[in-house]
Amino acid sequence: MERNFKEALLHRRSYYDLSPESPITETQIEEILRFALKHVPSAFNSQSTRLVLLLHEHHTAFWKIVKRTLRAVVPEDSFAQTEDKIDRGLAAGYGTVLFYEDTNVVRELQQNYPLYAGNFPVWSEHTSAMHQLAVWTMLEDAGFGASLQHYNPLVDRDVRVHWSLPEEWRLIAQMPFGLPAGEPGEKTFCPVDARLRIFR
Repeated sequence: MERNFKEALLHRRSYYDLSPESPITETQIEEILRFALKHVPSAFNSQSTRLVLLLHEHHTAFWKIVKRTLRAVVPEDSFAQTEDKIDRGLAAGYGTVLFYEDTNVVRELQQNYPLYAGNFPVWSEHTSAMHQLAVWTMLEDAGFGASLQHYNPLVDRDVRVHWSLPEEWRLIAQMPFGLPAGEPGEKTFCPVDARLRIFR
């Protein structure tokens, strides 16, 4: 759709009802991730973000891991609601993006810049957050619906083993996406004037 930046941010919402269809090619989905990895900023140009794109049976396998993990910790009388949320709104989509941060990069920065050592893990989170917003906004601009999920650290080990991912990669968030199969919920806003101070 190629909205301008403000329009794209305005349009970005959390879609929890998804269908397993794509308005663009898988190559174009990959290009969105490659663009984000190349152009989204990071502290000290660390480029610590790592992305994993799961499509087709890999997408399905991820949400099976999530359900299996949650079944062991969610009370039985609450699990049906959890399962429905996953089946209808997360696993039902076209794919999932996993957002990781490479802790080796963070540790190297801590060693090279000891004065800022305590800040680098925090700045790594900031880097990931910027990638999450960029990918989310570009996916929506392409016609997808998406949401941001956090089933880590519960699923970390099983996901790492299943896809043979480096142990140094730390899972930050998961973003299921697909064609919207419903409308997003109402978005409410706190007063901007209570959150903004301007000194002239």
